[in-house]
Amino acid sequence: MLPRPTLKIVEVFPSIQGEGLRQGEATIFVRLAGCNLRCRFCDTKSAWTGGEDRTRGWVLDEVRATRRGFPASWVCLTGGEPLLQDISGLVRDLKKDGFMIQIETNGTIDRLLAVDWYTVSPKPPDYAFKKRFAKAAREVKLVTSRELDIEVVRKIRKAFPKTTPIILQPESNGRASMKRAMSLLEQGLREGLPNVRVSCQLHKIFGIR
Repeated sequence: MLPRPTLKIVEVFPSIQGEGLRQGEATIFVRLAGCNLRCRFCDTKSAWTGGEDRTRGWVLDEVRATRRGFPASWVCLTGGEPLLQDISGLVRDLKKDGFMIQIETNGTIDRLLAVDWYTVSPKPPDYAFKKRFAKAAREVKLVTSRELDIEVVRKIRKAFPKTTPIILQPESNGRASMKRAMSLLEQGLREGLPNVRVSCQLHKIFGIR
């Protein structure tokens, strides 16, 4: 008898979406373990390794139990890098339960699923992503770390449709990173780059996960 397939899960928890265009919406987060990039500025390094082996059924039960006390309609699959694992079955299960699904990805794993919202966040040093994400992304998030400059913003703006927002997000809401975000926004405005905006990490301002 073959073992039941499992996923490496770090945590399941309720919160608000603190980043991007869905900012402030009630969301149940499923954080998966593992990452293929491991950026210097990552604020979830605990998800790079570890996690517990959990069945899809276990994850679904946890999400359902969380919804009973926190009736959110959105589930966000995040990491780490969630697309390193085969989450297609979990996505199907969650959709059958009526959830809207967001996936937060660095875009380097060529695995597109039938979800409602892709947040694509290309990372340094080369800010690479698979071409299919150019059409799939509902938003593109760029952390305004010291590696990000206006040439990268130009490159990313050109690679995605003009209707897809490019969001400049300060690194951990740091003051220097905020100044960089504003500087890049101003440079982009002067150059006529469309649909570029600045955001923040709302959950950190609220002091929640």
